[in-house]
Amino acid sequence: MVEKFVSIIDDDVDITNLFYEVLRNIQEIKPFKFTDPKIALQHFKDNVSSYKVVISDLKMPEMNGIQLLSALKDLKPSLRTVLITAFEVNDRIFEEYKRNKVIDVMLQKPIKIQELSKQISLLIEELPRQSESTRVPLIKE
Repeated sequence: MVEKFVSIIDDDVDITNLFYEVLRNIQEIKPFKFTDPKIALQHFKDNVSSYKVVISDLKMPEMNGIQLLSALKDLKPSLRTVLITAFEVNDRIFEEYKRNKVIDVMLQKPIKIQELSKQISLLIEELPRQSESTRVPLIKE
């Protein structure tokens, strides 16, 4: 079974720890937690092929969630992204980022644990399945 990497990035350690514990209970994924978006970005670059979903807070020092998710989507357009925030976000702005495929889901804090788990499970299910027809055939000599 191929591991599906999922990370949570939030400058609030309590949030990352709580979400990490929730993610650990979802089958087929390997969760990671970060409080520094730059470290999260480097981990993503080092493991880009394994990453499937990234959850990021909007407001963080040095790099905000939209900047981070945009950078990650540039590296892997098929990545599923979740933006979380405690702040009011203009729906028009969110829809623009969704239309531009930067953000797949937005969740408003406080987030119910069941809602987080449900959204991540749905995003994982949406991932394209590798079928026999998309595999590269072995070359026989």
